[in-house]
Amino acid sequence: MRTIQMTLDDNLVKAVDRVSKELHTSRSAFTRKALQDALARYKNEQLELKHRRGYEQNPVADDEFSVWEDEQAWGDE
Repeated sequence: MRTIQMTLDDNLVKAVDRVSKELHTSRSAFTRKALQDALARYKNEQLELKHRRGYEQNPVADDEFSVWEDEQAWGDE
């Protein structure tokens, strides 16, 4: 691991310290988890954007999925 220095607002540090204490963890561990979650959320947003752009460039054809309709077994027949 690596030690870094960050500048944070006093209120943010107090809130992190309060929640870290409630969770029985350290400020560093809490911050690591928050940053990991933020990076994962960013990656997911980028994948969704890529997916959306792909469908904008190549929209679904009206009959694209109809070939599977006869294959579906819903158990209601």
